[in-house]
Amino acid sequence: MKTLNLTLTNTYSKLYLNIANAIRNAIKNGNVAPSEKLPSARKLAEQLKVNRHTIMASYNELVAQGWVETQQRKGYSVAHSLPIYKALTYDKTNHSKVQKHEWRIVKPDDKSSQRPASSYQYNFAGGNPDISLFPFNEFKGYMNDALNRPPINELNYGDNGGFPPFIKEVSTYLRRVRSITNKEIIVMNGTQEALYVISQVLLKKGDKVAVENLGYQPAWKAFKNSGAHLIGVKQTHQGIDVEHLEVLFKQHKIRLLYLTPLHQYPTTTTLPVAQRLKVYRLAQKYNIPIIEDDYDHEFHYESQPLAPIAADDPAGLVIYLSSFSKIMFPGGRLGVIAVNKTLAPHIINYRTLMNHKANVILQDAVARWMQDGAFERQLRKSTRLYQKRRQCMVDILNKFKQEGLNLDFTLPAGGMALWVNIGCNAKKVSMLAREKNIFLLAENAFHLNEENCQDKFIRLGFSGQSEENIKQGLLLLKPLLN
Repeated sequence: MKTLNLTLTNTYSKLYLNIANAIRNAIKNGNVAPSEKLPSARKLAEQLKVNRHTIMASYNELVAQGWVETQQRKGYSVAHSLPIYKALTYDKTNHSKVQKHEWRIVKPDDKSSQRPASSYQYNFAGGNPDISLFPFNEFKGYMNDALNRPPINELNYGDNGGFPPFIKEVSTYLRRVRSITNKEIIVMNGTQEALYVISQVLLKKGDKVAVENLGYQPAWKAFKNSGAHLIGVKQTHQGIDVEHLEVLFKQHKIRLLYLTPLHQYPTTTTLPVAQRLKVYRLAQKYNIPIIEDDYDHEFHYESQPLAPIAADDPAGLVIYLSSFSKIMFPGGRLGVIAVNKTLAPHIINYRTLMNHKANVILQDAVARWMQDGAFERQLRKSTRLYQKRRQCMVDILNKFKQEGLNLDFTLPAGGMALWVNIGCNAKKVSMLAREKNIFLLAENAFHLNEENCQDKFIRLGFSGQSEENIKQGLLLLKPLLN
């Protein structure tokens, strides 16, 4: 090493000690690594414009302290084992080992170390888009436009509701495609952030939230985190059991109702129009807000999907959630809330406590993508492909049935997964599948109360992988279904 950047201070009265201190700090900061060669005394003296003997005195001081080593004819180098590392585990004052800090975790999560679904060769997770389908090269142009002409004022702190051009495009899209009007659009970093903020704004400890007996665990965690108690609503082959819902409304002071009515999560059932109207009238009667999570509205194959409950909301009690995670990719973290204008400021203000803004450049690029029409072209392309993959999975499962496997499922009109009855041992099948590098979830993963689990159903996502992968994965799964 010929040069070494040093910062000299006047910590000591003698120059050689100040130089030694600067070298020691460079070692501590990682500017030079253990065993790495240091500049010769002559070179460092020329660099610092001091006498060579001053540098030699500095090096000798560091040798005595254990920071530097010297070998004849090889010069000086950083010590292989540094004193700073020893100090982390040994207390020189008390001549004892330092006890490592034990963290007090007040909200533990024992699932944080689980292997992610995306790491499996055959990933049948039920809500995964195929990220490889996203037109990254095309979208790069919209990102470039956003960066070439950046909205300077919007990039600063300030309005936290969302980037106005993006809100305009989303509002137009929701009006045309989902018949949602007269609601305030708030941009969020995905649906999970939306659920968390809504929970904090509307719920307090001890409040009761009605949820589907089989449902979306991350939403439940958000409600529980606010101190709420979850009340399970029974389900029928058509979705939520409206008669049971009314019984619960009479028995309990319910503060919130969370639903996935279009493609019920995880069973894929679509709640009929008549049942939706009954749910809405009950919520209106008992003054209970509804969170409508419309997580995969775009992917409907047989006909036009039913309009959301939020499309006909004269009382303004529906909080509508939509996400771009299924349309683009989960890592984009872009979603929206459509909500009554009186509630919107409270959501925006609370959200500011945890996050000042959603990504403005991304919103700008997506707004340009939507305005140009490329957004909906990509949706049509993805929908056609997902429909083919659904048919591929259905054909293979029907073949399994013909060969004697005990399988049963109802073909959903849309969505990204099938809910398959395999008869028994669903949890065991899901565990054994992982040994074959296959990821899928059994019904026990979706129950509010696991004692209600029949252990019969598995959820098979078809959207996130190719037809070839679907075939290979199901063939590997087949022996486990016997």
